[in-house]
Parts: sequence; C-alpha cells; structure tokens
Amino acid sequence: MNDQAAATPEQPETRSPTSLDEALQSLPARSARGLRLARLAGTHALVLLLAFSLFAAADSWRLLSGLGVASALAVATGALAGITFTTLVHEWFHYLGARFSGGAYGIPEKKGLFVYDWDFARNNVSQFFFMSIAGTVGGVVSLVLLWASLPADTLGRAAVYGGAVAGFVFGTVIEWPVLRRVRFGGEPLAELSKINQRVLTQAFVAAALAGIATLLILHA
Repeated sequence: MNDQAAATPEQPETRSPTSLDEALQSLPARSARGLRLARLAGTHALVLLLAFSLFAAADSWRLLSGLGVASALAVATGALAGITFTTLVHEWFHYLGARFSGGAYGIPEKKGLFVYDWDFARNNVSQFFFMSIAGTVGGVVSLVLLWASLPADTLGRAAVYGGAVAGFVFGTVIEWPVLRRVRFGGEPLAELSKINQRVLTQAFVAAALAGIATLLILHA
C-alpha cells in the first residue's frame, strides 16, 4: 500500500488560551459578555468591601483612642466609603436601565467604573432617558439603604452619609442638565460632549458643599 496515500492529513495545531482575556475572546459572544459582566461585578464588590473595611477600622480606632488623627481618618474613609457606595449603585442602576429599556450596549473588556458601553447610534432618545433616569433612581436607593442600615451616631458614620450625598449630588449636577437639553431637542451624544472641566468643577463644588452640610447636620 502506498504510505503517502494512507497518510492522514495533519490537523492544525490548536493553542490553549494563556490568559483570561484570551479565553474570553475564544468564547461565544453572549458567554464572553456575561463573564465580563460577572468579572466587573466581582471587582466592584471587592472595591466596596475594601472601602467599608478601611472605614470600619478607622471608625473603631477613633472610638477606642479618641485621637485627632483617628477622627480625621474616620471622616476621610467614611466619606470615601459613602462616595464609593453611591457611585457604584448609581452605575449599576444605569446598567439596569440600559438593559430594561431594550437598548443596545456592550460590556467593556477592561475593568473600570463604567459597567457598559452605550450604543448611541442604535438607541433612541426614550431609551437614553430610561437609562439615564435609572441612575438617579439608583442614587436615591443607595441613600435609602444607608439610612436603613447605618445609624449616623458617630463622626465617621455621619461622614459616610456626607460622602453618599456628595456622590449623589455630583452625578445629578452633571446628568440632569444633559437630560434637560435632550428633552428640548438636543442629541444625547452631542449634549454629553458638552461636559467639560467647568461643568465638572461646578459639580465637584456643589457635591463638596452638600457633603459637608450633611456631615455637620448629622453630627451637630
């Protein structure tokens, strides 16, 4: 028998993925998208856990020692925990709004703050409104959850509320003028592109004042 004729054709060599990103790229689009979302959710959960762990340690140190540096650290970490909580809940409610509006969106490959990439070309104004307002609803929900679960009976805990209110105000000052302009005929992407350094500075000042006022009221 002819050995050449009997020989079977060589199969192309397949290379196993060497990283999680390569493994995700080899999966079907739907599965890869779900895994990216789960990985992002896990990262955000760890960030939130770290923020509140740092605050809990600083708040306990202040209560045990009464030191000024411990009080300052409790306020700083408390504000950071509040901002982190409100911001993450805000962003995940934006994602829920994008999903339940029937909008087109992608899940970013790189981990960061934003949960999804909104497809402005394929979505309409009604879907944009639904997605945007859902973020504000998330901010309100985060404040209600804090109020129901964390008493503002220490300086540090009052700072958590201050940070949460600051985070809510920051997002509101940035997003609601955009929604107003879109409501009166503006294009969503064009109106979002008007968010410049001046707008961010105004939002930061308003958020800082609201956060400080909340802290002073709760810890009067």
